[in-house]
Order: sequence, then C-alpha cells, then structure tokens
Amino acid sequence: MPNFMCRFTSDDGKVVSRSFFISTAAECRRHYEEQGFCVLSVRRDWKNIHIPILPFEKKIKDKDFLMFNQELVALIKAGYPVLKSITIISSRVKNIHLKELLMQVEKEIKGGKSLSEAFMPFEREFSKVYIASLMAGERSGNLAESISKYIDYSKVISETKAKIKSALTYPTVLIIFSMFLMGILINFILPRFAEFYSSFQASLPAITRVLVSFAVFAKRNVLVFLTLVLFLLFLYLRMKRKEKGEIFIDRMKLKIPYARMIWLESAVSLFSRTLGLMLGGGISLINSIGIASQAVPNKFLFQKMKDLPDHIKNGESLYQSLRQTGFFPALALDMVRIGESSANLDGMLIDVAEVYNHQIQMKIDRFVSLIEPVIIIVMGLLVAGMLLSVYLPIFNIIRVTG
Repeated sequence: MPNFMCRFTSDDGKVVSRSFFISTAAECRRHYEEQGFCVLSVRRDWKNIHIPILPFEKKIKDKDFLMFNQELVALIKAGYPVLKSITIISSRVKNIHLKELLMQVEKEIKGGKSLSEAFMPFEREFSKVYIASLMAGERSGNLAESISKYIDYSKVISETKAKIKSALTYPTVLIIFSMFLMGILINFILPRFAEFYSSFQASLPAITRVLVSFAVFAKRNVLVFLTLVLFLLFLYLRMKRKEKGEIFIDRMKLKIPYARMIWLESAVSLFSRTLGLMLGGGISLINSIGIASQAVPNKFLFQKMKDLPDHIKNGESLYQSLRQTGFFPALALDMVRIGESSANLDGMLIDVAEVYNHQIQMKIDRFVSLIEPVIIIVMGLLVAGMLLSVYLPIFNIIRVTG
C-alpha cells in the first residue's frame, strides 16, 4: 500500500501538505474531503516508499499485535466506537503490514461487517483463536473483556516461546562457534603442521595421523559437504511445504529424547489454555475444540486430534475423547474429568495449562543447566585433542634431535 502526498487548504486558509498511507489517490482525496478540507492535489509520495527486503518484514510481530489490542481495549472502555478506535490506532501503527491489514479491516467495518467478520479474511495472520475471541465478545456484549482475556492468553504463549528460544540460544551459539573453530583448525592449521612435520620425516602419533587424514579428506571434499548440506536444507524446506512432509518431520521430532516430553507437554498446555479461553468466552465445546486443536503446533499431534469434534458429537465426554488420542497424560485427563463433573471445565483447563507450563519451564531450566557444562566439556576435550595432535610430534622431534 503506497503513500500519497495531499495538498489541501485548512480552516484558516493555509495550504497544508501531508503524506497519507492509503490504497488509492481517490481514497486519499475522499478521506480529507470528509473532514471538510478543500483538496487541491493528490500525488504519489515517492519519498516514503517502503519495499520489504527481508521476509520477516512482511510479518506482524507479536508485540505489535499485542500493543494494538491493548490500545483497542483502552479505547473501547473509554467509550469510543469500534470503527473510530481502529481508525485512531491504525494512524499510529508503525508496522507497515499491520497498518495495511488494519486499514482493510476499517474498510470492511465501514461496509457493515462486524469486527470479527472484518478480521476473518486475515485469520492466518491473527490466528483463529483471536477471531473466535472477537466473536465471543460480540455475542456476550462485552468485547473489551473478551479481548483482555485474549491478551492474557497471548502474553503467556509469547513468554513460553521466548523462554524456549532463549534457552536454546546459548547452546546453539556455543555449538556453532565450536564447529567454526574446528573448521579453521582442520582446514588451515593442521595441514600446515603436517607439511612441517613431513619435512623432518618424523613419525607422527596416532591422534595426529587421524586428524591430519581427516583434515586432508575434509579439504578435498568440502564442495561435496556443502552440496550435501544444501540438498538436505532444500529437502527439508520442500517437505515443510507439504502436509505429509510436515507431519513426518513433526513425528520425527517426537522421537528425540527429552525434547519429546517438552513438545508433548507444550501441546497439552496450548490446547488446554486455548480451549479454556474459548469456553470461558461462551463458545460451544464442539466449536471450541476444533479451534483449540489448531493451536497445537505439532502437526502429527494435531492429526491425532482431528476426530475430537466427531467424538463429542457422538455423545462422548471430553475426557473420553482426549483419552483416545493416546498422548494426553493421566494427570491432565483426570483434571479434565473433574472439571466436567464439577461444571468448571473452562477453569480446570486453565489449571491444566498452568501445571504443564510450569513443568515445561522446569524441564527447560534443567536442560540449560545440564547442556552448558556438557558443551563446555566437549569443547575442552576437542581443543585438548587438537593441542595434543599438534604438540606431541614437536616433543618427538625434540627428543629425536636431542
């Protein structure tokens, strides 16, 4: 969506030029004329053109969308109509992609649609959970409270994702650094030492011969290794685009020791929290359970949950339906059963999410506390091996020549 430079006369007779972000020049002219200004000219503002260079520039960041919803709740509680609230917020939004979508939403609301209907075409950007929260707020007549519940839900999800990313950042940096260091030693340093030792015709220790042979092999086949890595990356990206490939990848993830439990408990927590939010908003169990299933990021687990609405329609309880998926823990099932029997299912589902969210955090903390010393020890052993392979032949040469 482009910017247009509009020249118009203000109430005091002055000529004002203002850049405005909108779809077409006609809409720009109409916008200022509706405010009572006499528009003199409208032209494309090439100085404020924005071309997204990187892929993530077209994405809406969680913090930007969270800020939008917080402002929307504040304006609605202050008594502003929904349309005026969207207009005010969209004029201040800095994220270009979010601004474009909000302007489209504003146009749909002006056309007579409700807020949830206006957001419906953009559910891939805003998630079905958000659309359902808006629908629940519109049905109950308390849109601000429904959006506030979604904000709390979104904060917890974002914090959990941030904790997992931060936990994996330090080990990943250490591993990449160690691989980079190994690459330098093997490709540049060891071959030179091998040439130096061969000039003395000295017999090399076994560890040095192994590392030198590996260094020579790696240097000769570096193009083969790079080609193999690129091929595997291409294969992975191609599989991610197809549903069957994505299911296969997510199934393999669940076979990784220790990480398996984190992914399973994360799925249980996300599903329970989403379902509790939907039920608390007044949406029926059958409609809620389909939306909550889609909140599970692992596609293999999602496939196991696709039949849940059918089980509910056939008269089964939520406890019985979840037990048939085969991956819900016994504690979660018991809590769901108690929630159904006590008519407090939405509250108990939130408790389930809190329990497993706490367990995930404990596992992440334990993983970080264990992985750091393990990586440091492994790096120390690798460096020690490198030093031995380099200096042992020097000691042998000194002993022989001495």
